[in-house]
Amino acid sequence: MNHIINLRPFREFLRSGSAGGIILLFCVIISLLVANSPLGAHFERFLASEWGVHTEQLHLRYSVLLWINDGLMAIFFLMVGLEIKRELVEGELSSPKKAALPILAAIGGVLVPATIYTLFNSGMPTAAGWGIPMATDIAFALAIITMLGKNVPASLKVFLAALAIVDDLVAILVIAIFYTSELHFTYLMYALGLFALLLLFNRFGVKRIYLYLIPGLFIWYFVHQSGIHATIAGVLVAMTLPTTPDAKESPLEKLEHLLVKPVNFIIMPIFALANTNIRFQEEMFYGLFTPLGLGIILGLVIGKPVGITVISWLAVKLRLCTMPDDATWFHIIGVGFLAGIGFTMSIFIALLSFTGQELLMAEAKFSVLVASVLSGTLGALLLSRIARKANGKSR
Repeated sequence: MNHIINLRPFREFLRSGSAGGIILLFCVIISLLVANSPLGAHFERFLASEWGVHTEQLHLRYSVLLWINDGLMAIFFLMVGLEIKRELVEGELSSPKKAALPILAAIGGVLVPATIYTLFNSGMPTAAGWGIPMATDIAFALAIITMLGKNVPASLKVFLAALAIVDDLVAILVIAIFYTSELHFTYLMYALGLFALLLLFNRFGVKRIYLYLIPGLFIWYFVHQSGIHATIAGVLVAMTLPTTPDAKESPLEKLEHLLVKPVNFIIMPIFALANTNIRFQEEMFYGLFTPLGLGIILGLVIGKPVGITVISWLAVKLRLCTMPDDATWFHIIGVGFLAGIGFTMSIFIALLSFTGQELLMAEAKFSVLVASVLSGTLGALLLSRIARKANGKSR
């Protein structure tokens, strides 16, 4: 008798908004288990092994870890850049009225955590990590709010997505400006020249995506050699893709749709596997109570909701913008907690902040994990409680 496997539930799971976040969480757990098992040393050696080509003219031999963090993550940043541009042209950031609240909320959610971290770490060797608690992980935050379903107003999901996108834009600028060690202007000029060429392609209506992506590979190489973090190349290329404010699918939207599944189900899980392989040490638990750990945890868990809520409240009271439909201030606080899930971008900035300082890097990663779990849990509990109270009253 033939047994037919029903793949429909699996397909529905992959289509759901929470799938990417759940897979990411699974990879974090696997990575932590591997790191603290006899396989940990073998996995570290694999990540340190070098692959590629190195000649006098071409420098492309790097460790597996660097290929992941500088290569694969450039594709992640390409998709983030596409999302930012789409929102600017036709989405929640396309007009001052729509954009005001998420932009102002994101600014508050960036400045307050960075200030908290700086207060704890000013004048210390860990001061460079001030950018770590600024970031929001879109995948995890949206996964949680999606899993809450109809318990959360639809307008709140849009608000969180727009806020997280502005947050990412700020993080990208911070990485480009403050986490660049040295500049090689010749390579930078080559990259900017190709960027200008792609802008001309856009201006003259070139719509074939490969004509943007092939020069984009060279932009990645030149940006990497220039000293600016190579992932910025993904954002530069994204900004040149043509799009339109109407319903017709543009090259930008087509590429974004092509990238969503590979990024959510391949690239981000690989990043999580490679960068959360934290071998637990006694010092790391004490590290949660050092200026580094407290700066990250309090910045994400307290700084994010405080910054987002206070700035949003001021903006609404000053009539600069309006509240999302059907949302209360408790909803905004809940979203503020979800925005404290830093994970991907926070770990990424931690890697740039403490390059070569293994213990500080491990403590920073562990603090980000703890803060993200706390933020996600508090946000989900608060939003669920609001929904239960609202349902109780409606009865």
